[in-house]
Amino acid sequence: MFSQKAIERVKVILKKVEFIESIIKERGSIINALEDERNSRASILMHLVSISEQFDKLLHNGELDVLSHFDKEDIKGSYELRNFIAHDYEGVDLHIVEDVISQRLPIIKKSAQNILQK
Repeated sequence: MFSQKAIERVKVILKKVEFIESIIKERGSIINALEDERNSRASILMHLVSISEQFDKLLHNGELDVLSHFDKEDIKGSYELRNFIAHDYEGVDLHIVEDVISQRLPIIKKSAQNILQK
């Protein structure tokens, strides 16, 4: 089925999504969390970078069977968002981050949960 390393990477993806959800819950909304430059925004952006890095490690380790359970656009989009965060942190469009969190993270979370249930 899936390698143990791949399963561990999927667990990290799920954990990071859940961390982001927790931050948002604590702040009351995505917007409130992203407006907190000192703590919440920085944490959310780093968790998004971590998710992208897990996808990248799965790809470079040839774990295509696991990656096939995620939407290709989510994988590509996470990598692009990671590049924006890493190379233009202050210029990151928070509206895009808000959309990613509200629309794409639930899909990524569901895919990760489905993989871990197999």
